[in-house]
Amino acid sequence: MKSVSSYLGDWWRLVIPYFRSEERWIAIGLLVGAIVLTLAAVTVNVAFSEWNRRFYDSLQNKDEAAFWTEMGNFGWIAALAIAFGVARGLVSPYLRLRWRRWLTGHYLSHWLDGRGYYRIELERKVDNADQRIAEDLRLLGFYTMTLLLGLISAVATLVSFLFILWQLSGPMSLSFIGLDVVIPGYMVWAALIYAFLGTWLANLVGRRLIPLNFLQQRYEANFRFGLMRVRENAEGIALYRGEPRENEVLEAKFTDVFNNAWRVLVTEMQLVFYQIGYGQLAIIFPYIVTAPRFFAGAITLGVVMQTAQAFGQVQTALSFFIDNYTNVAELRAVMDRLKGLQEAIEEKPAENIAVASEPGRADVGTSGLDLALPNGQTLLRDLNLVLPKGSSTLITGTSGSGKSTLFRAMAGIWPFGRGRILIPAGARVLFLPQKPYIPIATLRDAVKYPDENSTASDADIVSALEAARLGHLAGRLDEEAHWSNTLSGGEQQRLAIARALVFRPDWLFLDEATASLDEANEAAVYGVLKERLPGTTMISIGHRPSLRQWHEQKLELKRAPGETGTLNVVT
Repeated sequence: MKSVSSYLGDWWRLVIPYFRSEERWIAIGLLVGAIVLTLAAVTVNVAFSEWNRRFYDSLQNKDEAAFWTEMGNFGWIAALAIAFGVARGLVSPYLRLRWRRWLTGHYLSHWLDGRGYYRIELERKVDNADQRIAEDLRLLGFYTMTLLLGLISAVATLVSFLFILWQLSGPMSLSFIGLDVVIPGYMVWAALIYAFLGTWLANLVGRRLIPLNFLQQRYEANFRFGLMRVRENAEGIALYRGEPRENEVLEAKFTDVFNNAWRVLVTEMQLVFYQIGYGQLAIIFPYIVTAPRFFAGAITLGVVMQTAQAFGQVQTALSFFIDNYTNVAELRAVMDRLKGLQEAIEEKPAENIAVASEPGRADVGTSGLDLALPNGQTLLRDLNLVLPKGSSTLITGTSGSGKSTLFRAMAGIWPFGRGRILIPAGARVLFLPQKPYIPIATLRDAVKYPDENSTASDADIVSALEAARLGHLAGRLDEEAHWSNTLSGGEQQRLAIARALVFRPDWLFLDEATASLDEANEAAVYGVLKERLPGTTMISIGHRPSLRQWHEQKLELKRAPGETGTLNVVT
């Protein structure tokens, strides 16, 4: 287990931003309220301890009047306990809920900012970022409040009941073992020794839970991701008859879940076995040590019961770590996962490939552009490319030569390499990949995506759909659907063409954006793009010779495996 200072340092760095945020006064107010209610609950326990002594003394003395008086006192003590418990049950969860909302917004914005989500997946720095945002942020607040309020309660209880226990336990002479020594407040020392010894033993038993819980969260997330992949690629798997292979993969992932869960279970059972034995012994221990004084007539039954209760409270407070070892271990795993995600998000790559928006510039181009693969292998070196405005360009090349990587670099999302991408200031640029992204939304919003401020009317959208040969969808603008599962590959690509017609970009980049269309449909959509977007400069990446007729300039990317490629003009 990491040192306490390291644990607390990591916890502080994850927790403190919310309490310094724009919500800090509400957050601090709720936290203070939860702490006050926790301390109030301890005060009620102290009051109940005093009631406990008076009540049992009334029974021993057969004092009926005192008995009914204490029954009345119990009513208001119980009422306060209920009121404080209900209030705490509202304040603490509400704080956790607001905290989770803020954390989710904070992590989402940083995850999406600068395409961090894309870079993380590309570089494989952390696994299952979605699970860390959706689940670990919730658990951070839950375990933090549970442990923090529990610790405050334990400290307050310890201070309060140590004083009571000191007063009640009296001195103990060691003359029975031949020592002329008297120990004052001996029950206090007994409780301290009992709890500290138990905590040390609990750490020996339970410290294996921290790495096991970390792995469990990873394996669970991997299994869920595998199930999601099957769902999203259902058609492809079905066409390939890939069910046996997918079943094998999913079973392998669940085997990791099962095996690690079994290790967690065995470790937890060992810890529970120890905790239960420790707790059961604590029940009878105070009666054993107070029995001689009670039977000697030195103390009353009420004192015995109050002493036993006070000992139990002190022992419980000192055993806070033992009772919450599993929570501490799980919080450590949560913090490690969030820390890894935070570091991956905040680790901004050097701007090796910069996208420069230049006022007065008319062309799109590159300056000293080097492109590389994630493993460092160079694809292109010192590329100085000019794509003239008004002159459409076709880029061809063999598969694996780096065409799509160049496309991503022009879009400003490829982090591996160096150089500059030059774009005219204020230019509207749209990139259409081979597999278009279509949000789960109404068809209207799917066509407008990503331009949230689009002023296109329904008539404009219908016209674009008809021009892209999707007229049969014109009556479904208000229908919300998972369009990626509803439409064929060719229909999805034609929807992206309709999106371009609505967006009306100055520069349109198409990476195999018509690869799923037959040549007749491909010719139709390129004809529509030329006709309806006369001011748009198109740069296409593709293989088909039929694309040549729609472009004034052709560039060919040549690259042998393992070598640096070249981009040449083809006449």
